[in-house]
Amino acid sequence: SLTQTQIVAPPQNCPQRPSDCTNGRGSFAAPSAGAEDSSGGGSVQVLKQETVGPYETVQLASDDPNALTDWLTQNGFTVADDVKPVIATYVNEKFNFLALKLVPGKGVQDMRPVRVTTTGASAVLPLRMVAAGTGPTVGITLWTVAEGRYEPQNFPSFYIQTDELVWDWTQQKSNYVDLRAQKNQAGAGRAWELETSQLLYRQNIEGVVRNGTWSGQGPYPQTDEERAAQDYLAVTDGQGTVTKTAAQVRDEDMNTLFYGIPTATTRVTRIRADLAHAALDQDLAMTASSDQSVLSNVRQVTKELNEPQCPVWNGCTQDGTAPRSEAIARSGGSTETFGCATAPRTSPFSPLNLAAGGSLVALALVQAARRRRNP
Repeated sequence: SLTQTQIVAPPQNCPQRPSDCTNGRGSFAAPSAGAEDSSGGGSVQVLKQETVGPYETVQLASDDPNALTDWLTQNGFTVADDVKPVIATYVNEKFNFLALKLVPGKGVQDMRPVRVTTTGASAVLPLRMVAAGTGPTVGITLWTVAEGRYEPQNFPSFYIQTDELVWDWTQQKSNYVDLRAQKNQAGAGRAWELETSQLLYRQNIEGVVRNGTWSGQGPYPQTDEERAAQDYLAVTDGQGTVTKTAAQVRDEDMNTLFYGIPTATTRVTRIRADLAHAALDQDLAMTASSDQSVLSNVRQVTKELNEPQCPVWNGCTQDGTAPRSEAIARSGGSTETFGCATAPRTSPFSPLNLAAGGSLVALALVQAARRRRNP
């Protein structure tokens, strides 16, 4: 939620209620929208076995892909025929494997996210393994938390510039989703969209995680352990003894996430893709971007299509609504309102959308100047 793209509509520039109305001025905010948002034979080595949340996990190493496949099958893991060549490739490249399956009595509704930690500085997403069980297209969103901005190294990528966006007042949305689909198609189902790359305070990210995700049902979690249990599960050994509490797992998660980043702020880069199955033929490698500029998650649209509906003012009384140009003409032909006042504490403009307010004033002054030149 901290990094999701937010599309903000341009200012409506509607005619304003006359400033001399005794009961104060009305205000009409431009609408905005969110993101359109045991061994089985052969040379198989069992490195570690553990129950993590709802999963039985086992870490394996092997130099024989057939032996590894046989071990997985004999121990209750389904290995589809089209996945076997992928496993063989990883074995030949000296990869180790992590296999997970739900413990008896657990269903898909019990599944939780899993943190996998590896050594080394290479940021790689094993897409070839993702191909197992996916359909013709798979959607993936990936966050990179680091000291700087990252981007795909071996896949094409694109960024939708703000000046490409157009807001359609009739449909009350922008063309953001359409542009993304066009660029995905141009990339033949292999392209990644660079959505945002922001500086975020570590304490803000940790605060969101530590507060938990209370559903509103049942008593509100009072203790830190209760809040952690909303999103994390304890780790148990083979005898069911708790080896790490939910809070310990969460804290370990946070320490892993921010490990090696020395400052209070961290750079979070968000990318996404709708990958064709054929694109899952190589792993995604991430690399530091040569362009380290910040990419905000808030996009202020300045171009528009069609006209917004605006209030029609008959003196101090609203007389229905009409398209902007008609509303301006019927309201006396002016969008100008001038006045000086201190901003109220409940001002709708936040630091992120102050540009929208500035654009509204600038456009009003331009229109006033045009009217003076062309009475």
